[in-house]
Amino acid sequence: MWNGLVGVAKETYTASLGEGVVPRPLMMPLVRGELVGLIWVRPLKVGQDALAGIAELANIAAAAGADEVVLAWETHDVATACELPIVGPAPCLNMVLATRAGHVLHQFPYTEQLLSRSSDGWASVAPDWRPALEPQPGGELVPPIQAAVDFSFTPIELDHPDPFGVTVVLMEEDGYRISLTEAFAR
Repeated sequence: MWNGLVGVAKETYTASLGEGVVPRPLMMPLVRGELVGLIWVRPLKVGQDALAGIAELANIAAAAGADEVVLAWETHDVATACELPIVGPAPCLNMVLATRAGHVLHQFPYTEQLLSRSSDGWASVAPDWRPALEPQPGGELVPPIQAAVDFSFTPIELDHPDPFGVTVVLMEEDGYRISLTEAFAR
């Protein structure tokens, strides 16, 4: 399963960077080894809104009762959005696999090869994936990612017959892009 999730993240990054866009942070919650879906963070404003928006990715995992979560983000992009120092390699696709018991940080550095530049300055690039760094059990996570990991395993208490369904609807209304697998689709 892990290799498949890494493949999805790398394919998403390659396609998005080719269009001149860095993909937004992504969460992939799992329940008993089954993927719930893909949740991309909503459009963010720099600063506190970005910190909160990334942490709120945890809502779907918590509502689904996830026992594992995978988060993917780009080092420079999250640091810039959250006004944090850049920690670790950049550019780099970071992925963390987390359970209640702990987490392992995986880093996939890359260099960017310029494909084209638009007249208004947007660059389309292709990632040239470098060798992955050694997995880091308990590796340091930037604050919004750490918060998303922590909150993913905190049960959501909603007085509603379908807390998962209502959480999905509320997050979609807030601008999160959610693609549920067939088993979890409403």
